[in-house]
Amino acid sequence: MTQPEEADRLRSLLRTPAYQKALVASALIGVPVSLAAFWFLAGLHQLEHLMWAGLPAGLGWETPPWWWPLPLLAVAGVAVGLVVKHLPGSGGHIPAGGLNAKGTTPAALPGVVLAAAASLPLGATLGPEAPLIALGSGLALLFAELVRTLKAPQGTAFLGAAGAAAALSAIFGNPLVAAVILIEMAGVGAPQLFAVMLPALLSSGVGALVFTGFGRWTGLSTGNLSLTLGVPVPRLDAGDVLWSVVMAVGIAAALHTILATGRWAARFVSGRLVTGTVICALGAGACASVYALSVDRTPADVASSGQATLARLAENPHAWGVGALIAVLLCKGVAYALCLGSLRGGPIFPALFLGAAAGVLLAPLPGLGVVPGMAAGMAAAAVATLRLPVSSVVLVVLVLRNEAVIPVVILASVVAFVTVQLLPAGRPLTQAGRRAAPPAAAGDDRRPG
Repeated sequence: MTQPEEADRLRSLLRTPAYQKALVASALIGVPVSLAAFWFLAGLHQLEHLMWAGLPAGLGWETPPWWWPLPLLAVAGVAVGLVVKHLPGSGGHIPAGGLNAKGTTPAALPGVVLAAAASLPLGATLGPEAPLIALGSGLALLFAELVRTLKAPQGTAFLGAAGAAAALSAIFGNPLVAAVILIEMAGVGAPQLFAVMLPALLSSGVGALVFTGFGRWTGLSTGNLSLTLGVPVPRLDAGDVLWSVVMAVGIAAALHTILATGRWAARFVSGRLVTGTVICALGAGACASVYALSVDRTPADVASSGQATLARLAENPHAWGVGALIAVLLCKGVAYALCLGSLRGGPIFPALFLGAAAGVLLAPLPGLGVVPGMAAGMAAAAVATLRLPVSSVVLVVLVLRNEAVIPVVILASVVAFVTVQLLPAGRPLTQAGRRAAPPAAAGDDRRPG
């Protein structure tokens, strides 16, 4: 197709009344979806604070004792197993498959919310982004059914993407990240790309405005992904560039192995939904307990998404000794793999923390700085997990809020993406006893089940 023909197709699409209705509906859906995302995240944040700070303090402990994750994750395993077994939608897609761009039906929303509420505050090594995508797309489709303005399947697909983008902008704090992620997850181009992304970008911008303002009005906190670096950012040199390449290969291979282990855990759970989920959840809790016993730090470093721990690591990376960094990488890596295949949540935040921790651990290498190491590690881990190189670059740069690290972030992302594409894909996922598509993170040509 020549460029004028492509432009004519896009112009014709923009003049279509049905598509104009989709744009208006996308702007409107950003408001209720962002409000729902706000209360969902605020509820998870408050419940997590209660489980990991309020209750231990009430019982006389400054920090949770080493055994604290075991009963919490046992409860999480039972609850998630029952949700997956009995409720429509299996509580959302398996996190080991990466992010899923497919819309969530309104009937599956209760299971998604319950599974996330049972997993994330009780110590699952997962993030909230996957349930937020499901929540946003499901509410958007519910909205479309209620107003009955978009009857065509394409119209509902636009609204589903818009709802997912509005919810994503809430957790990442920036509508640009949501838009870029949806671009790569959609995997389409030319007029189709603009057709999907205009509603998504519009809804994510409206949602970000509502979400930010509502947080200020209520005073409730949902967490903040932006990091405050406690060390100066040096000028990049040849050592930073060379080490970022080596780090990207190693971190990408490690995250690829963790995801493969997560898919193994998913196959283990699929044949015994409740007992298998409990076993994997207890295994993740045991990792957190071993970490707490070995380095005398809170088990919440392992039994959490890593969002708050990542902020503390960035603010004071020198407070972590070599032993603590090695222990958290090993224990959180295993817990992450077990949770990926059993509980419900998203894969991004634990991967970002693992990449940052690896970067801090390797920072003493000759010529490598702490901040460039963290930036390269986070970029490589994000790409290896999501298989979305452009989204990963934008995400890491915005999280670090520093343009000086862009070269190593891009380099590490490209090297990590090539590395994971050259590694074996592994066996396909199963979910609730049903075989699914071959394992591939969002953005690959293959879609996870």
